[in-house]
Formats: sequence, structure tokens, C-alpha cells
Amino acid sequence: MHTIVISIGGSVFLKGAEYIMKIARIIDGAAKENRIAVTVGGGRVAREYIQIGRELGGDNTTLDELGIYVTRINARLLMLALPSAYPRIASSVEEAYEFFSLRGLVVMGGTTPGHTTDAVSAMLAEKLRAQILINVTNVDGLYEADPKTHPNAKKINHCTYDDLINILTKSDLQAGTNNIFDLLGAKILKRAGIKLIILNGEKLDVFQDALQLKPSDGRWSEVYD
Repeated sequence: MHTIVISIGGSVFLKGAEYIMKIARIIDGAAKENRIAVTVGGGRVAREYIQIGRELGGDNTTLDELGIYVTRINARLLMLALPSAYPRIASSVEEAYEFFSLRGLVVMGGTTPGHTTDAVSAMLAEKLRAQILINVTNVDGLYEADPKTHPNAKKINHCTYDDLINILTKSDLQAGTNNIFDLLGAKILKRAGIKLIILNGEKLDVFQDALQLKPSDGRWSEVYD
């Protein structure tokens, strides 16, 4: 039995109830053989609220709080499709750890300003002594640059954490930035020795195979030292 943390990007929740149910079924099936914690992001909705808040003069702490509220709404949506999970959304890593000790399937959103949900997922993975963190996003893995704005960007099937940190260091870290993974989260996973898998959540068979710990065969990116 493995302990796996899943970080789900908020873009998943714009695809509607049927898609959320499919994601939930895959998680529920994997939870029969593993202990799983899920963190949920805010996605485009959070970024739009953050941009409006910025235009209204909000400081970065307040903007982060807006994003956190959206992540918790998304977490509640996932829990509606995942009744086997612990029935409360954890509001901190410590609370998630407590819930996890009672039931090996927990769901949470963001926690405090300054920490993205990727960073929260990394902290949780370290706290739970997880072996793997799966980052479910809307691209096929890690690229040298954003493939949506750089269509010729090369996909990286495997790299070390130093490689990932070098890529992320070049990114903008203001509230609501849409990076493939969080810089702080990458540093936490590096020190904890936890493997990071980055995959496209739109490809449900890929997500399921990753959760079943099958070989990547280039279908997702893996980061480990």
C-alpha cells in the first residue's frame, strides 16, 4: 500500500459534473489499495477573481484569500462525487493529517496566503510521508516552456528537481500565476525525496494508469533525483 497525494488543477472543475464523477471514480478505485490525499486548485475561476480583485486595488494577501475560497468550493464539489472521503474539507495541513489518520482518503483546498495549492500538496505529501505526488493539470507533462504560448517547446519526460527548480525560477510568482508547478512545492518535494508526476487530467486513462503505478512510457513527466 502506498501513500499518494494528488494535486488537481481547478481547470478540471469547469468540465462539468460528469467529468468530475469520472475523476472521483478513479480516485475511489485507487483508494481501495492505497491511502490518498487530494488537494484542489482554483483554476481559471480563481485567476479571474484575483484579476478583478487586483483591479480593485487588493493587496496580494487579499488576492490569495480570494483564490483560497475558490479552491475550497472546488474541493466541496469533488467531495460530492467522493462520498468515501472523510466528510470534512481540511483547512490546514495539520487538519488534513488528523483526518487522514481517521480515514485514508481526504480532500482539501488552499490553506493560507502565500502558499499555492501545489505548495500545500507538497507540504502534505511530506507530512504524510507519501511516496508520490501526482499533479493533475491540463497539459501532457513538463515542458521547457509553456506549450500553449510556445508550441515548439520540448516535453521533458524525466528530470531532476534541480532541473525543475531552474525552470520554475524563471516564472512570475505573483498571486494567480499559472505555472506548471510551484517553486516552493518543488523544493519541499526535493528535500523529502518524493517523486513528482505531472500529467494531463483530460486523459483519464493516463491518470488511472499513473495512480495504478504503471510505467509512464512517455505519457507523463516524472521528477525525481
